[in-house]
Amino acid sequence: MLFQKDIEPRCAYCRRGRPLGERVICPKKGLVDPGWHCRGFVYDPLKRVPPRPAKVDFDRFKDEDFLL
Repeated sequence: MLFQKDIEPRCAYCRRGRPLGERVICPKKGLVDPGWHCRGFVYDPLKRVPPRPAKVDFDRFKDEDFLL
């Protein structure tokens, strides 16, 4: 999840990048797109926002499903 080893590199969650509106300011490459990355990418798990969990649809269950 957040601490995976095979994370796709993106400037949006690089340790060196700083958000600047819709873009990211990088000390190596300047103003870049958040989906871009360079060879200087260093993953920072605290910058990554995980996807929201899926909502459970309880309407498809019956009362009998919750009895022991």
